[in-house]
Amino acid sequence: MILEDIGTFSKALPRGRALIGLDLGTKTIGVAISDNRLSIATPVSTVKRRKFGVDAQALLDIIEARNISGVVLGLPRNMDGSEGPRAQATRAFARNFERLCPLPLTYWDERLSTVAAERALLEADISRAHRAEVIDHVAAGYILQGALDRLENIRNG
Repeated sequence: MILEDIGTFSKALPRGRALIGLDLGTKTIGVAISDNRLSIATPVSTVKRRKFGVDAQALLDIIEARNISGVVLGLPRNMDGSEGPRAQATRAFARNFERLCPLPLTYWDERLSTVAAERALLEADISRAHRAEVIDHVAAGYILQGALDRLENIRNG
């Protein structure tokens, strides 16, 4: 079930289980996982995109293996807050994925997450070739961490 409001999403989550954060690109899907306390996001992998069914199954396998309780999808809004073709593609992916995945799903504004990930990798002096391999799941980590920080604010009133 897609829950647009992060507060509603928070109420739908069971305690003590991790979340998965996804950065949907055209060629890859960056994956990050939280800890069970929902405080720290860790970039874990990148799924090479093929067809929806194959991509969805790869994500469902990760969800099952990690005992995930909810999904946070990065929503690529334009800088003015509007939604373009990439945001529409993300929403279409979510609608299709929710048919296969019974977990609550929400969106998180991913503006500048890739820029932040790129900056962090440059500061860590990661080679250009290695940056290309890890940028998507590092961006997923930024997306998920933003959502976790907001969830923490909701829990603490």
